[in-house]
Amino acid sequence: MLNPIDAETVVRDGGAHGRFPGQIHAGVAWWMAACFVVTARACRLVVAHDGKPSSSEFFDRLCQGAVNAQHYACQVLNRGQADEVALLAAMRQAGDAPGILVTTKETGGDTVQVTITLYGRDGKPLDETDGLAAIRRMIAEDRVPIPVNEASKGRVQPFTAAAGEGKSK
Repeated sequence: MLNPIDAETVVRDGGAHGRFPGQIHAGVAWWMAACFVVTARACRLVVAHDGKPSSSEFFDRLCQGAVNAQHYACQVLNRGQADEVALLAAMRQAGDAPGILVTTKETGGDTVQVTITLYGRDGKPLDETDGLAAIRRMIAEDRVPIPVNEASKGRVQPFTAAAGEGKSK
């Protein structure tokens, strides 16, 4: 695994949390999204970020991880800048799709605290029993899913254009 992390420290409390640089890097966002799509068996996922420049790279990598998760061809609905309330509303509008929110907080100097929160279809952050432990294990064991072929890749599209298309989960 390139750029390994301490999965026990980083993957906890509903998602991934860590200091950048140091504990976490943008690749972790890819890993979290790909593993979440597979463990949730999601063909649709709503994603959002807090709009801060420091969140941008993590958000972009997260979207790429979600569309590259095995054979799921996940439709990633980009909600763009949103807080938790707006993300949860978008998830409901998208047919109770799972969701991910990327937030960052400047901690001084060149250091940022990154949080990648994973939300189940019920709108609650994942806990140990509904997927978080499995995701941590996949990352720790370097079993992050990759697409099985080009046709299996998903796509990212704006939430507004896609939210009204069916209610598939």
